[in-house]
Amino acid sequence: MESPNALARFNMIQQQIRPWSVLDERVLGVMAEIQRERFVPDGYQGLAYADIEVPLASGGRMLPPRVTGRMLQALAIQPDERVLEIGTGSGYATACLAALGAQVISLEIDPDQAESARARLAELGTERVEIRTADGLAGTIAGGPFDAILLNGSLPSDEALAPLQTQLALGGRLCAILGEAPVMEAVLITRNGGQDYQHEALFETIAGALRNAPKRPRFVF
Repeated sequence: MESPNALARFNMIQQQIRPWSVLDERVLGVMAEIQRERFVPDGYQGLAYADIEVPLASGGRMLPPRVTGRMLQALAIQPDERVLEIGTGSGYATACLAALGAQVISLEIDPDQAESARARLAELGTERVEIRTADGLAGTIAGGPFDAILLNGSLPSDEALAPLQTQLALGGRLCAILGEAPVMEAVLITRNGGQDYQHEALFETIAGALRNAPKRPRFVF
């Protein structure tokens, strides 16, 4: 007999992720296998597979599963690609990236959250992941250029994108959520060469902002 969590994972895939146009079988397979309940704070275990943002102790939030799935699908991670993740959070998306075969450098600004994710991933035997306590929006990250960059949180403005996209390798992809509620949009940026970047709108959603993300300029009358 399947465990309740195994059934909840199955239902998450069939009722949330597939209907939201996530059809990449590699992404679906990884999300069907990874035990999301292991990454959710104790007080929210019953919401591990719910279609909501789950609060974390640091004040951050886990993106809903369908949003993580769409972003992973858009990045099209290939084995052995070097991936930068900004906003480790609980480490769930980190585990998904590693399971897709990536070599992951993940940055978490909150020291306690970084240590918690580091310990959790080690306990689960997740390999080829380096979690650093750092602000991923503060400058160039050692270890690049990167084949893919994933932002686990939103940016109120596109100001922070310019320094991030320069850290992409040729053909590299960056996935981020831009804007402020109620108008926010996930975008995919691909570096075609030099300063040639292709921007593609993916889907509308709502997500909490990354800490220290530049604010949108306000008009003063």
